Amino acid sequence: MSKLNASDKFLDLSDYGRSFGRFFALQLKETRFTPIHVTLLFGISGLLAIYCILSQFYLAAAFFIILKSGIDAADGELARLKNTPSYVGRYLDSVFDIILNFLFLMSICYVSKTSIWVALLAFIGIQLQGTLYNYYYVILRNKSIGGDATSKIFEYKTPKALPGETQQAVNILFGIYTLVYSIFDKIIHFLDADAYKVKTFPNWFMTSLSLYGLGFQLLIIAFMLPLGWIEFIAPFFIIYSLLIFVIIAIRKCFIH
Repeated sequence: MSKLNASDKFLDLSDYGRSFGRFFALQLKETRFTPIHVTLLFGISGLLAIYCILSQFYLAAAFFIILKSGIDAADGELARLKNTPSYVGRYLDSVFDIILNFLFLMSICYVSKTSIWVALLAFIGIQLQGTLYNYYYVILRNKSIGGDATSKIFEYKTPKALPGETQQAVNILFGIYTLVYSIFDKIIHFLDADAYKVKTFPNWFMTSLSLYGLGFQLLIIAFMLPLGWIEFIAPFFIIYSLLIFVIIAIRKCFIH
């Protein structure tokens, strides 16, 4: 958890790929590979998982889904090792995630009896879950002494390009990021508009919240696919979304 001060670190159940990501990043530290290259690589892993789902190679799909989570952790680690923070990398990472999430659900819909509307509801649920996790996590990171502040709590304004990237690239990717994520951000901000006023979030709360992290969501999919539970994946995530209201209620009642 290099994004947080030691006192704010928690057991992130969605970040199981961090050890692999750090190891992978260390191997690339002295090479010409950049964090953007690693981001592209996790995109390829996600596409391979989608191909395997469509081909009904569910064990292989599970492997590439989990590999994607490990590689996903490596781009940020490499950026920190090379001291090359990047808004381009931050937004490209997020745009890839939402595209892959959509394609995962559509692929599952295609090879199963899942209705397109159920799959779309599951996609919306997954995005709201992940947005809630990111909302609270970014608040914690911004309030943590020495924590990473590349991500902002409220991202309404195009940031100024960092060294090594162009303002045009930042503008384009920020525009795409805003287009695909703004509706989910607005919904979560509406449901808990005062969360940013919290001084900090206790470790037990963040660990519980990490069940909504993208890595854990993908782990659930990777677990259900080889077991032949593909028909239950989309309905599960729809029901799983109901915990959003429970988590927000706990935050409002007990964490100030």
